[in-house]
Amino acid sequence: MHTSLPDFDMPNEEQVHLAAESFRLLSDPTRIKILWALLQGESSVACLAELADAAPTAVSQHLAKLRLAGLVKGRREGTFVYYTAADEHVRRLLTQGLYHADHIDRADQAPAPTADAASGL
Repeated sequence: MHTSLPDFDMPNEEQVHLAAESFRLLSDPTRIKILWALLQGESSVACLAELADAAPTAVSQHLAKLRLAGLVKGRREGTFVYYTAADEHVRRLLTQGLYHADHIDRADQAPAPTADAASGL
């Protein structure tokens, strides 16, 4: 059925795997805070820890995973490493995710009331 559609196209397996890995890494609130801060400009682990309200060691671990996934880049200056978001794709991905979160129709997401809730018990 789909193959009869003239413009139908599916991503290849590698694209699907890499996109799923990026989404998996973005499923952590601390990582979203870190990335959002990095979209504002270069930052150190200590500053990111303060902004994300997390321990510096935890932020370092998050940054290592984000760097391996290609979502952030690091620049060493002496004993310090300064991080930035990898590119404009990261900005668009995170912006769209946050925009979507702001526009979710909560009424459609709410579970149906139980009989007890409906009767006021």
